[in-house]
Amino acid sequence: MARVRKITTDPSLMTWEQALAGFLDYKTAQGISAQTYEDYDKHARLFFKRFPNAWNTPDNLTEGLYAHLSEEVKPATFNNRLIYLRTFLNWCVEKGIITHNPIANMKKRKDEGRVVAVDERILQKLLEMPDQSTFVGLRDYALILLTLDTGIRPKEALTLLPCDFNPASYEIYIPAKNAKTRISRTLPISDITLKTLKRLLAARPAEWGEEAPIFCTYEGRSLNRHTWGDRLEKYTRELGVHIRPYDLRHAFSLEYIRNGANSFALQKTLGHTSMEMTKRYVALVTDDLKAEHAKASPLNKLMKNTKRTTKI
Repeated sequence: MARVRKITTDPSLMTWEQALAGFLDYKTAQGISAQTYEDYDKHARLFFKRFPNAWNTPDNLTEGLYAHLSEEVKPATFNNRLIYLRTFLNWCVEKGIITHNPIANMKKRKDEGRVVAVDERILQKLLEMPDQSTFVGLRDYALILLTLDTGIRPKEALTLLPCDFNPASYEIYIPAKNAKTRISRTLPISDITLKTLKRLLAARPAEWGEEAPIFCTYEGRSLNRHTWGDRLEKYTRELGVHIRPYDLRHAFSLEYIRNGANSFALQKTLGHTSMEMTKRYVALVTDDLKAEHAKASPLNKLMKNTKRTTKI
């Protein structure tokens, strides 16, 4: 029997569950992704599970929010909690459900982010790991190749359909509905990636049609990011390193800049809405230059000679 949701005409009498349901309906109408929907729901429910009386009075809400956000967590975790709860509560204020959002003006914490540098030799060995004589091995190899060639996000890659692959133009198209930023983009691909994708698609049974994603299970079903993470962990465990799907995106970004691409091209390729995240990769490459400078500066020899002369 379906649940009956009680409706109240007075917004201020809504429970937090009713308010959250209305907010999620609103955000769904705006076109948020399924993952973003889950994140809003998860963060709100986590807060009210920890502070079940927070909705009872304004003071309880303030006290609960401050306690929740005062927990010692990584900046990224704090920022996620703040953003999702703040957006939900701002909507509640706008709709007259609550009178005040205690964290409306609270600022995010500075997050240096996590940029991973993977050794080139490790990446070469990783590409040798999948057994390309099997469909699953060929799929894994193609997915690693595509990520290292384009920096595509794991979730974006796993939603790609055959129609998103344009071999004639050497391109992969990411529709807006599947992009994290909800902005479509087209990614150029290299010859080896193109040939491997064509091999992968040719290995599919005809009955799968165009509905099965490019990177699917051996049964033609969607492959989720957790399963892909487990697959990659299996390969990298044998190599004695730990590489996550997102680390391949980082590896692409660093090598892309090191090989001469400009930061604006990287931003567009990665699908960043601002240069804030892209700058992290550029900064790491700058550290490369500093390291090379420390080794190769002419002053290294000149100053040694100067010191030697002084001692005489």
